[in-house]
Amino acid sequence: MTNILQLDSSATGDASVTSRLNALVVETVGADATVVRRDVSALPSITTERFAANSTSVEDRTPEQRDLASLGDDLIVELELADVVVIAAPIYNFGVPSGLKSWMDLVARAGRTFRYTETGPEGQITNTRAIVVTASGGVPLGSAADFSSPHITTFLQFLGIDDITQIDATGLMMNPGKISEAETQVRALAVA
Repeated sequence: MTNILQLDSSATGDASVTSRLNALVVETVGADATVVRRDVSALPSITTERFAANSTSVEDRTPEQRDLASLGDDLIVELELADVVVIAAPIYNFGVPSGLKSWMDLVARAGRTFRYTETGPEGQITNTRAIVVTASGGVPLGSAADFSSPHITTFLQFLGIDDITQIDATGLMMNPGKISEAETQVRALAVA
């Protein structure tokens, strides 16, 4: 059975284009799948204390550090168990939403999701596919103003995820038809 991790990051919740398309992706690729849905829009930012807790080995953590690290620990387990990660990634002010950035910060853990080697970092999340749904009002996917999709792609590859499919619903204010184009891209996933 396939395990899907569905990450929604829009500040507008289920009313957002990316959240709706994300649900369609899960419906399309996830018949008979186990789905863990995580709304990351309100995840906390990394603080000095949380960073220290995440960087401290499990056996050396204080009770306070265990509490602070528990969220990241849970998010990492969800990621490690996923065969497919479906990410709703609206472009906000040319970049990723703050909640999605917090998810990245919480799951990027040296010695767990990546490790350092003599030849550089090596991702530990392998044999995982990612489907990233991107929407924007005006920033086209892959344009010079799109700092979101390269960030997400680089991050996923850093963790070891190289099988990345991009669903494009960008530039909606100029072309509302992009939603139906994105839905067509999603439906094509069923035959891929």
